[in-house]
Amino acid sequence: MAQNPVGWFEIYVQDMERAKNFYTTVLGAQLDRLDSPGVEMWAFPMNPDRAGTSGALVRMPGFPSGSNSTLVYFNCTDCATEAGRVVKAGGRIQKEKFSIGQYGFIALATDTEGNMFGLHSQK
Repeated sequence: MAQNPVGWFEIYVQDMERAKNFYTTVLGAQLDRLDSPGVEMWAFPMNPDRAGTSGALVRMPGFPSGSNSTLVYFNCTDCATEAGRVVKAGGRIQKEKFSIGQYGFIALATDTEGNMFGLHSQK
C-alpha cells in the first residue's frame, strides 16, 4: 500500500452549529465550509505535507448521527488537554486518558451528536 490506509473521515451530525461549536472548542481548530451541493460539510484543518488525514462534519438528510461503528482519533500533544474541554463543550467523557503502552495514550469521548471519538497523544 503506497498511502496511509485512511484517506478521509466523516462525522455525521444532526445539528451542525452545535457540532461545529463542540469540535472547535475541544480541538481548538477552525473548520472550513466545503462546497458540496445538497450536503452541508465543514472540514477539519488539513496539511497535505504532514502525516495523517482530514475529514469533515456532515449533515445530510436521511443519515442520522450517533451509534456509529467507526471511531475517529484526533492527534493531540497531550490528549488530557482536549479531553478536559469535552464536558464544557457539551460532550461526555467515556474513558479518561489511559496508556496504550508503546503507542502512547488515548481518551474516549462522545460529542454533542452522540458520536464517540478518540483523542491520541504520545505523552
